[in-house]
Amino acid sequence: MDPLSGLIAVGAGIAIAGGSIGTGLAQKDIGAAAVGATAENAKMFGRSIVFLVLPETLVIFGFVVAAMLWLKMV
Repeated sequence: MDPLSGLIAVGAGIAIAGGSIGTGLAQKDIGAAAVGATAENAKMFGRSIVFLVLPETLVIFGFVVAAMLWLKMV
């Protein structure tokens, strides 16, 4: 194995962790606002679901970066 494999693995872990933490922080605020908006108007439920899904792209991007780094390691 390459001596840099450990650093690449750490980088992949940081990519996943950073995306997950960012998503959690974003969904915390969006979820609270979505519950409040849905309580006032039930028609806002569909729109709030869309806004809750948007931060998930951060995790997907983190996973893609981690996969690209992992493929470099192998």
